[in-house]
Amino acid sequence: MATVADVLAETGSSPIARHHALERLAAFVRRECAAPSPVVGVGGTVSDVSRSVIAVRGMSQTAMLGDGVLMRCGDGFYRGEVIRVAESHVLIKPFDDRAVPALGAPVFPDGTLRIAPSPGWKGRVVDALGMPLDGKGPLMPGCESMPADRPPPAAMRRARVDKGLRTGVNVIDIFVPMCFGQRLGIFAGSGVGKSTLLAMMTKATDFDTVVLALAGERGREVRDMLEDTMAGKLEKTVTVVATGDESPMMRRLAPNTATAIAEYFRDRGENVLLIVDSITRFAHAAREVAIAAEEPPVSRGYPPSVFSQLPRLLERAGPGLEGGGTITGIYSVLVDGDDHNDPVSDAIRGTLDGHIVLDRGIAAQGRFPAVDIPGSVSRLAQHGWTPEQKKLVTQLRGLIARFEETRDLRAIGAYQAGNDSFLDQAVTLVPKIYEVMQQTPDMPVSTDPYNDLAAALRKENT
Repeated sequence: MATVADVLAETGSSPIARHHALERLAAFVRRECAAPSPVVGVGGTVSDVSRSVIAVRGMSQTAMLGDGVLMRCGDGFYRGEVIRVAESHVLIKPFDDRAVPALGAPVFPDGTLRIAPSPGWKGRVVDALGMPLDGKGPLMPGCESMPADRPPPAAMRRARVDKGLRTGVNVIDIFVPMCFGQRLGIFAGSGVGKSTLLAMMTKATDFDTVVLALAGERGREVRDMLEDTMAGKLEKTVTVVATGDESPMMRRLAPNTATAIAEYFRDRGENVLLIVDSITRFAHAAREVAIAAEEPPVSRGYPPSVFSQLPRLLERAGPGLEGGGTITGIYSVLVDGDDHNDPVSDAIRGTLDGHIVLDRGIAAQGRFPAVDIPGSVSRLAQHGWTPEQKKLVTQLRGLIARFEETRDLRAIGAYQAGNDSFLDQAVTLVPKIYEVMQQTPDMPVSTDPYNDLAAALRKENT
């Protein structure tokens, strides 16, 4: 093949020769620039293709786990990530399951994924890669880019969690109070009201920014959540969406991207509410990626790396450095088969600062939010109660526990009033407590739930 210099040398000949030479030069430029690579580096070629993973030769000496790559698929490039490095090849998982390159297709390194949030992202909807999904035009990048997967602040430099907040959900504010910088899980099976409770908690007015991650949820729920449940709150909300039909790479990445966005606003000194719905779908996606990387399953089909990724993600939420902002994390946990002791639920519960349990039996009774009060705990509740409130809630919890543990006895007629004064009090007061705790998204937020509860109990006793 003639070089550019050879072609240019011919331009000194006759006009016809120069014309042919220029045509050859134009053809040369078109051929070389037909699909320019946007990256520079040592690449490789595709050697094996399957539905779950793509093997690439020629990159083993330079690639590292987590590196991003671009693969030629047809006329375009698709992004992927290195999930395993072997001596003869590397395994790559594409972010788009529809990316099926041909054997011998070129693959180029592209560095780790980085995003550059800015205050202009509030009110926008993005995907897990930080690309806009709402049709409102391009996103204005910030001055500094950051990786989606960042380490949390050093333990000895983080501020302490000691300032209570009001969520606007009465049953939580009374029995499971939260603090700025706390991480709380909402544990429930499917269809018990997790997403509705999460949306109700976004009504809290104490937060400067809300970051919402919808990971693995139904596509139809996205607009329902944004346009109905969260109407009026979108101007301070950044939403990261990776629906259930997207690849496990996108579903695994979405909570990390949302957390990185929350970290950006926290570092600006803001109090951020981070909601992830759901962290279980993140674990499912991480399991798919780990199995594609040939990790052996160790616990109910979950490879070991899943149980290291969960605390690494969850620990990123919380307080920032002294004098800075906070990230209050609320994570919905989809309990598989209503088994609250399955490995993922147990690992998440052990990492978080509290858990709210939603019970299917309570939902069947028509009580919403369907919170199991005796089974729900906030490990930082002491910062949200006054001494008087703590004493009151302890007494009410005792009444509710006694009421629930004697439900079967009362159902068969074994209860007789007058034999147990404490149980008599529970039978009288607990149904009224349950009635006061009922709340729907369209109800106004109570300014003082303790006064409302006290007024209801006084009315019952008169």
